[in-house]
Amino acid sequence: MQLDLQAIARRAAGRALADRGIGTPTRQAGVHVTLRPCGDALRPNAKSGEQSWKSGRGDALKEAGRSSITVGDLADIPTGGTFKIPRGAMVTALAEDEARARQIRLVSEDAGENARGADGRLLVAVGCDHGGFEMKQDVLAWLRELGHEPLDVGTHDENAVDYPDFARAVADAVASGRCHLGICVDGAGIGSAMAANKVHGVRAANCWDTKTASNAREHNYANVLTLGGKMLKSTTALDVVRTFLATPEGEARHGKRVAKIMAIESNPR
Repeated sequence: MQLDLQAIARRAAGRALADRGIGTPTRQAGVHVTLRPCGDALRPNAKSGEQSWKSGRGDALKEAGRSSITVGDLADIPTGGTFKIPRGAMVTALAEDEARARQIRLVSEDAGENARGADGRLLVAVGCDHGGFEMKQDVLAWLRELGHEPLDVGTHDENAVDYPDFARAVADAVASGRCHLGICVDGAGIGSAMAANKVHGVRAANCWDTKTASNAREHNYANVLTLGGKMLKSTTALDVVRTFLATPEGEARHGKRVAKIMAIESNPR
């Protein structure tokens, strides 16, 4: 049997490129098609795989000395198990996909804790249901105007969807360390808070004015903000978002109480 070495080489190269999320040319029915990775802000680039991010995106996570959790780190974790993300580390998009596929729960030791990029910028997961879609568009614009970087996890139109799905997407992004903070918008903001708070490591707060927003961050170390898209005026929502992002977590006496909140997750009765 004569081996087609060129064909074997092409297939091997194609698999290697696909593993790195790089588009490869494909021909079908005489039409040339180029497959490219989706516009995920945190997909790896062509040269350095999981260890770095596309130029101009995800910059808020490039703090010096911040380690990455890759697919290889999950190799010994059994399906359905739990992986504790070391303090200060971030999870690559591919590792997050692997964890989701194998139902591995990612728990960050410092999800949202003292959340702030090295340059003061934040990477913020933003999600909504159909009732919060209009306000979510405003939130995305506000974040950019404030110098932060939004990660839009949907929904992307006003067709009816289920708010728990998008609240969980925001919560997972924060709990895994992929984003510093999260914002979720539905009709009232209550359901999304309930759903997000089911994710280990998340402290979601439904805020409706600047006082509740500052209290949630300072006293309760909230790392996800939920808003009522049908309840708040745009000007009020902007003030809430600005306050939530600008308020640091409070003194150690607050942290001790927050630790008791988090202990309930680990030792439910």
